[in-house]
Amino acid sequence: MLTLKTLQNFRHLGLRPMAFSTLADPKNEVFIERLTGKNEGITLINLNRPEKKNSLGRVFMNQFREAIEEVKYDAGTRVVILNSKCDTVFCSGADLKERKTMSQQEATKFVNGLRDSFTDIERLPQPVIASIDGFALGGGLELALACDIRVASTKAKMGLVETKWALIPGAGGSQRLYRIVGVAKAKELIYTAEVFDGKTAERLGVVNHCVEGNPLEKSLEIGRKIIPRGPIAVKLAKLAINLGSQTDITSALSVEQQCYAQIIHTKDRIEGLSAFAEKRDPVYKGE
Repeated sequence: MLTLKTLQNFRHLGLRPMAFSTLADPKNEVFIERLTGKNEGITLINLNRPEKKNSLGRVFMNQFREAIEEVKYDAGTRVVILNSKCDTVFCSGADLKERKTMSQQEATKFVNGLRDSFTDIERLPQPVIASIDGFALGGGLELALACDIRVASTKAKMGLVETKWALIPGAGGSQRLYRIVGVAKAKELIYTAEVFDGKTAERLGVVNHCVEGNPLEKSLEIGRKIIPRGPIAVKLAKLAINLGSQTDITSALSVEQQCYAQIIHTKDRIEGLSAFAEKRDPVYKGE
């Protein structure tokens, strides 16, 4: 669970440059792609199981967890984008054929693992953007809801459809959706298993943006806007919002105060002040 203890250790995460080894293999069901050129600092976590519509199977989730751990400590990754390599689907949710072969105990353990993995996405220090093109159903939408920012195409189809199969959202969806759209609307969407398009998702606030064509371009555009900002400040802003949104306003203001205190002694803060005084763009190093 996220706690204020995180703040004491925040500047000592052990960030290091990385070569992503076997996790960069495009034959994997999940693989990492570090971008270069104008998109340097952005890392894609690519979902790549087209024959199963990126459904959440055992191998897929094992590789997904490895990818999260890799980018978490990578000094070169300032923004993470979850991106599907399948044209018609972001993530179709649970692999129900695989799930059918599991015992009740195995199924419970697997769903608990999904919930933990999606929480790990939420807790990544870097901003995470979900680029949603095509279907994001059940666990697929739960995955997207764990991200900081969501961009969908007009072709996207989303929904927490678990009640259709006599289940409930079990990987965080029942808790994250109402924090975004409100309790009453979340109840309606979950009770009815409604599937809605990208424009409706934007209107409801489920996604930040709905765009024509490939949402990856808009996701990259947002990423490029984040990259020049102070990296420690961005990470602490995320931490302050995530922790503060879980508590009352008085405690949340204390969280903000403690996060702000972590900034005061950074070289980046001095660089920002110097750049302002000298009327130039700052060059931040994450120090």
